[in-house]
Amino acid sequence: MITNASPAMPYPHEAPDWTLPLLAISGFCMVMLIQVVVCVLLYLCFTRLAPEHRKLAPGLVWLLLIPVFNLVWNFFVVLRLAESYQSQFRAIGREDVGDAGWGIGLAYAICAAGSIVPCLNVLAAPAALVLLIIYLVKVMSLRGQLPEPAAA
Repeated sequence: MITNASPAMPYPHEAPDWTLPLLAISGFCMVMLIQVVVCVLLYLCFTRLAPEHRKLAPGLVWLLLIPVFNLVWNFFVVLRLAESYQSQFRAIGREDVGDAGWGIGLAYAICAAGSIVPCLNVLAAPAALVLLIIYLVKVMSLRGQLPEPAAA
């Protein structure tokens, strides 16, 4: 018995399964949306600082949107934001800010970098997300303690 239908080919009335590609695209979009929100928050933190205390130009925060490169750039952004906050608060006579998010930012950057390592990513990725939330709460809290910049 000879049939014309190949088992690998779908029947003409069956639609292709788009579930996996749609999940991948929506997952990527969700990650990019979160990354954009993070960039906006960090940008706002850097712009609140006086220019003489900034250890990184605010616009450079947007480099975090570059995939893979952001795993390295995270270290520069989080550590320089902490140093900038420490410098700003020291200038206004406050020594009570501690490490200004340096430790939690470093832990986040390490976990984010570890999230691309197979097997380790199961632990590192959720830890990075939790640490990112804690870090953002910390730096936004410090931002709220700074005076508004003078209008130019």
